[in-house]
Amino acid sequence: MKRYIPNALTLLNLFCGCIAVIFAVNDNFVSAAFFVFLGIFFDFFDGFAARKLNVQSELGIQLDSLADMVTSGLVPGIVMYKLLEVVQSDWREVDLSSDFGIPLVPLLGLSITLASAFRLAKFNIDTEQQSFFKGLPTPANALMILSLPLILEFQNNDIINAIILNKWVLIVVTIISCWILNSNMKLFALKFKNWSFKPNATRYIFIMLCAVLLNVLQFAAIPVIILLYIIMSVLDNITSK
Repeated sequence: MKRYIPNALTLLNLFCGCIAVIFAVNDNFVSAAFFVFLGIFFDFFDGFAARKLNVQSELGIQLDSLADMVTSGLVPGIVMYKLLEVVQSDWREVDLSSDFGIPLVPLLGLSITLASAFRLAKFNIDTEQQSFFKGLPTPANALMILSLPLILEFQNNDIINAIILNKWVLIVVTIISCWILNSNMKLFALKFKNWSFKPNATRYIFIMLCAVLLNVLQFAAIPVIILLYIIMSVLDNITSK
């Protein structure tokens, strides 16, 4: 039975992603974010369970990517589409179809979904990404995108709101998101082979800084944490050479 436990956790990730899609389509971003966070929780522990139970399999790897495609690929694409739709009044509306009336510009948000699919496909055939990642992992990218509506909802800061709801900012974030998902930048993975401090110094420092930032900045900390993750990975690559 134990070989089915990791796959069951992966399917829970997928289930959470499906629910998040429903909420995101209906403009309930808070609930969508909750189920994405829950899905990412299951995504972390399915791999952990597979390693601890020694039941890692090719099926599990493929299933994991399929679940991530929904939870960490489709949902952030929909959320960005919805955010761009909110600011579409700033644009000259362009419809793809007179019957359906789908605005063109917000569809740029779905490029995050396409970039996520490409990143997951590359990850599946890359044998090097064991102790590090090439490019930003899709769960981290999903957290970054989902943090935007949460900041709007809970931070209640006029300056931050104006920045997030600027059409050019959203487009730049979309472009950066697509690029960094598929860049060749080496980013450290939060995988501990042992609990000693010295070989895991970067990971421990990162976790402690994350706790401080979340306590101080709340949801606004998430984009800062992603930036910190990238900077610390670059510094870690330099010092390890």
